[in-house]
Amino acid sequence: MRTQLVIKLHSTLERYFPERRLFLKSDTDTRFIRLRPETQAIATLGGTVVVGWTIIATAVLLMDSIGAGNFRDQALRDQVTYQQRLNALSEERDARAAEAVAAQERFNAALDEVSMMQSELLAAQNKVRELETGLDVVQSTLGKTMKEREAAREQYAALKGDLEAEGGMPASGSGENETVALLTDALSRTAAERDQVVADAEDAFVRADEMRTEIRLMEEKNDMIFRQLEEAMTVSVKPLDKMFEAAGMDPDQIISQVRRGYSGQGGPLTPLSFSTRGEDLGADAERANRILNQMDRLNLYRIAAQKAPFASPLRDPFRFTSGFGYRWGRLHAGTDFAAPHGTPIYATADGTVVHAGWQSGYGRLVKIKHEFGIETRYAHNSKLLVKVGQRVSRGQQIAAMGNTGRSTGTHLHYEVRVGGKPVNPMTYIKAANDVF
Repeated sequence: MRTQLVIKLHSTLERYFPERRLFLKSDTDTRFIRLRPETQAIATLGGTVVVGWTIIATAVLLMDSIGAGNFRDQALRDQVTYQQRLNALSEERDARAAEAVAAQERFNAALDEVSMMQSELLAAQNKVRELETGLDVVQSTLGKTMKEREAAREQYAALKGDLEAEGGMPASGSGENETVALLTDALSRTAAERDQVVADAEDAFVRADEMRTEIRLMEEKNDMIFRQLEEAMTVSVKPLDKMFEAAGMDPDQIISQVRRGYSGQGGPLTPLSFSTRGEDLGADAERANRILNQMDRLNLYRIAAQKAPFASPLRDPFRFTSGFGYRWGRLHAGTDFAAPHGTPIYATADGTVVHAGWQSGYGRLVKIKHEFGIETRYAHNSKLLVKVGQRVSRGQQIAAMGNTGRSTGTHLHYEVRVGGKPVNPMTYIKAANDVF
């Protein structure tokens, strides 16, 4: 049966591929090659396979070329979009920086106003005390004079009654007439002194009213200054509170920690003191002290923000390629930024380099230790520009982007760790973008 199948297959092939002979003739001899149907079928099948493979390979290459062109166009569009976004962020950052400078200037001017106000209030209080003391003296003198005048009047009336009882006043100069003349002169002087004291008292009352009016106007001016300062401090401090809260950091705890490191006292932010006798400072002094405390808090925030990684590690155009979170069941502990090979990488906060070298998976890695138990990591670098133990500042270049370690392309793997645990770096970057 097998033989019949072979014979049948041979006859079918012979019908489509009849046997052919290829003659090769030379000068002395003639030879031929017999091409059997099976050989022709195999050759035809092989040629068809080669042509088909060539067509498929050409189509695949053409599709890859078209796809690569589309990818390049998309990459260029993404680059332009990110460039525009970075330009907008840069303009917004510059505007925020200008606002911060203007706010600082307003704070300095307000501080001068507060100092001037303190001096004016002290001078006004001294004047009020002097006027009150003068009024007390005037009133005491006036009362004493009025009593002396009444006593003199009573003595004069008594003497006059005695003279009338004795038969009238003598016509010629005598001792009684001299006495009456002396009393009359004394009464005249007393009346003049009384009138002068009354005039002085009235002037003192007028001056006291003028001083009270000046003090009221000064208090209204100080109240306006205080309101402006309080509004400025609210506008400046509230966003910083939100920035630290968004980063998962307790603002009060951060302020306390920074204050422990900057515990010196004195200078322009010393609390106001208007009294040395244990008296209450008053509403204005308490408001001024609250404003100064907020200004001190703002300065401490500025120091804390400089020590925490509220910044982006890149300044050149880039695109996000992978975020923080779980991928295929494993935690991706940072954020990936893609950019050209050799792109500069910058420290995001002041700190100390604790690792600068090769680490499995990370490739060339830089670790920087910051305040508040924060550590940042910069991985897959092509070149490192710092060494262990070196102090770095925010914005200082520390490495160049590369493709070392477990990496599928040139990019920066950026991590932020708090207390040794990884957190989302975009929390800090976005929080900073909302303020600075």
